Amino acid sequence: MNNLERQSIANALNAIVEDLARIEHERWSHWQMYMHGKGSRQPDGSLLLSHDLVEHWDRQIRTAYDDLTESEKEGDREQVRRYLPLIVDALSKS
Repeated sequence: MNNLERQSIANALNAIVEDLARIEHERWSHWQMYMHGKGSRQPDGSLLLSHDLVEHWDRQIRTAYDDLTESEKEGDREQVRRYLPLIVDALSKS
């Protein structure tokens, strides 16, 4: 790949940053709704999460991707697939 092709791809990807950020915000919002749904709202507005959920998420945080269960990996792949159509469109126009 020459520098001109590389720059063309970089320009195409930079042009979709807002659209990618929109997808990322939707992903984050969905996760927050899920977490809030799993928590118990306290009188001061904070959320109380069960020990089991916190322990499960702590384990996932400490686990390298390659060591995740196949189901956990598929969850990550599912999220990444949301970005691919936008990236393919951008690169096919470059």
